Amino acid sequence: MFRRSLLAFAAAALVPLFAAPAFAAPASATNVNFHGTLSGAAEVPPKTSSGNGDVLATLDTKTKMLTYTVTFDGLSGPATAAHFHGPAAPGANAAVVVPFASPTTSPMHGTATLTDEQIKQLMAGQFYANVHTAANPGGEIRGQLVSGNMMTHGKPMMHGATKSGAMKPAMGHDMPAEKAK
Repeated sequence: MFRRSLLAFAAAALVPLFAAPAFAAPASATNVNFHGTLSGAAEVPPKTSSGNGDVLATLDTKTKMLTYTVTFDGLSGPATAAHFHGPAAPGANAAVVVPFASPTTSPMHGTATLTDEQIKQLMAGQFYANVHTAANPGGEIRGQLVSGNMMTHGKPMMHGATKSGAMKPAMGHDMPAEKAK
């Protein structure tokens, strides 16, 4: 009797170990979120600027599509160009890898299909956003893209309005427009 109970207990304990893979949800997330804070101090060499901004980007690893939103203000004049550069660590400069569409006004929204090598560089933190002005043709504000939680002042950074007028946070969930402020 004791042996039969022990075998039943052992069998019951082992069932979850073998059955779990059949019931587990797939663990392959396809979206990776990135953010960056734009400032003159991050430029190489650093710039004295009251300009500032934020970058929010989401990479779909299945389609290799990078979707981004760039916001900025306080520049010395109108932005003349803006783009992602790479590969470069903070403190180093690199070539343009993704030009942003015109007009160069805030907010800027866009998409780009990345190569496998560019995805590796982005995931390694080697992309940065740069906004140029006539007074600072080499760039007035810059921000390194890093992966992780995209919060600004305790609120999710927004990609832009959805068709319903709600804001779409980085995590992909709709948020009523009044809460997005």
